[in-house]
Amino acid sequence: MSKYQKLSKEELLKLVEKQDTELESKKYGLLWDREKEPEQVVLDCENNLPILKRITEKEIRTDESDDNIFIEGDNYHSLTVLNYTHKGKIDVIYIDPPYNTGKKDEWKYNDKFIDDNDSYRHAKWLNMMEKRLELSKHLLKEDGVIFISIGEQEVANLNLLCGKVFRHENFLTLISRISKTASDKGNIFAPSCDYIVCYAKNKANIDTSNFYDEVDEDLYTKEDKDGRYRDDVALYQSGLIGLRPNCRYFIKAPDGSKVIPPEGKFWRWEPKTSEKNKALLVFKETKNSPLLDQNGKKAKYNIYTKSYLEERRDKGTKPRNFLVDKKFLNRRGSDYLKTLGLDFPYSKPKELIDHLMRIAHIPQDAIILDFFAGSGTTGEAVLDLNNEDKGKGKRKFILCTNNEGQIAEEVCYPRIEKIIKGYTKKSKNREKIKGLGGNLQYFKTDLIPVERIDNINDKQRHELTEKAGQMIAIKENTFEEVEINEWYQIFENKDKTKKTAIYFREATNKFEELINKIKNDKVALYIFSYNRIEKELFKYLPKNIVIDDVPEPILEIYKEINLTLKDK
Repeated sequence: MSKYQKLSKEELLKLVEKQDTELESKKYGLLWDREKEPEQVVLDCENNLPILKRITEKEIRTDESDDNIFIEGDNYHSLTVLNYTHKGKIDVIYIDPPYNTGKKDEWKYNDKFIDDNDSYRHAKWLNMMEKRLELSKHLLKEDGVIFISIGEQEVANLNLLCGKVFRHENFLTLISRISKTASDKGNIFAPSCDYIVCYAKNKANIDTSNFYDEVDEDLYTKEDKDGRYRDDVALYQSGLIGLRPNCRYFIKAPDGSKVIPPEGKFWRWEPKTSEKNKALLVFKETKNSPLLDQNGKKAKYNIYTKSYLEERRDKGTKPRNFLVDKKFLNRRGSDYLKTLGLDFPYSKPKELIDHLMRIAHIPQDAIILDFFAGSGTTGEAVLDLNNEDKGKGKRKFILCTNNEGQIAEEVCYPRIEKIIKGYTKKSKNREKIKGLGGNLQYFKTDLIPVERIDNINDKQRHELTEKAGQMIAIKENTFEEVEINEWYQIFENKDKTKKTAIYFREATNKFEELINKIKNDKVALYIFSYNRIEKELFKYLPKNIVIDDVPEPILEIYKEINLTLKDK
């Protein structure tokens, strides 16, 4: 029986209209069968409200710095919650999703492992990724960036998908990385590299001069009165294309002859730049010069430019989109985990995430999100950067992972705990490694059942309000619970300079009691209402108390997500 036979006329018309719209709008781009098998965790959100439950026994605290966040659960539910708590707050996203290689036991869709025998595996992977990328886009700041590690199987699809979600004009680059060198596996070619797809939320808002890499000081081998320098970069390079014609001109050599690039080739500098920087031109005699003299014969010299370390150190160098250093090899990640006493074969080397965050030069108070957290490499990289800043680094991470194969309980969380608190190396000398310090709050996703997300009854509104406390605490960065009773809940931050209060009822019996407890503090006060509260009614409250309502803002975000992704 055809899958369409049971559909009504109205349902069939709606399906045809949707297909026509897609075909008309897609002159170029990515099309796939989205509806062959919808993802269950997405369908769950049609009649469930995602929330977070705090797991206090897994809290880590070593100092007075801000808390990092660990969320265990399906990342679709985690991202849904984060759309309430962290919309527009994330500086950088790094993710390492399943590569969809077709291998058994690599990743699941609707609780089934997807392998090479599934003819819809690419469509299912795109379904899964599109919804999560759409949710993550709203979390980024306007100048935020996303880095996505991926293999050759899906790199083309992923780039097109990111162009659709983030828009093609926000593409930054595609980084190639040598990931392994010794393997001789593979059907025809031995796979040796993978990729990192890089997009901005809004490229127009990014200061691209902030994207620079550290200078390799070992290249600056010479020295004069002005300091260390290098003079091994030629003024003419055969690969230069697209330069203006005025970049081909004669330069006078020390012996009085004149030199010029071959026909159709150019110097790196315009005439004005060469004249201004005459002192930086270095003429080296050679029998194999690519240049011509004024008679059209092979020149006696090649010309190089002098570059001083101090100046280059200040400016940095443009980051390369090809990573070949051995520190970026996959085995570095898995070997390092063994020294922690952890077994996980697919961990990226933390040097890779270090590198990405360095070249993006993210602020010292940035928030970094990884919603395919795996072994927790991103978390350690953030702690590393803060440690290097010697007290100035206040970056925070949010790690989201499921517990498939106990990865949250047995790999990711233990790793972060060891890095924060310190550990003894699993090696012959049993070296003790000092912890980097830091704090962590651990949460698990949970669902509140409802009949339909767009039709919540009063009882369910009350239930959501009473269970949303941890979400609101995350939103306000006030994790310390001070008090909770049947009427209200109070949180505060570490240094006790801010409180968050949630009043659970519409009845005002205990409202004055709550106000008396918080009136002298800086407070974010959330007041229950069946719809939106009338803020004018609370003008009498002290100005240090800022009010908002609950649960309507949460429900509005959840409804918008549900309706938007349902139409995809």
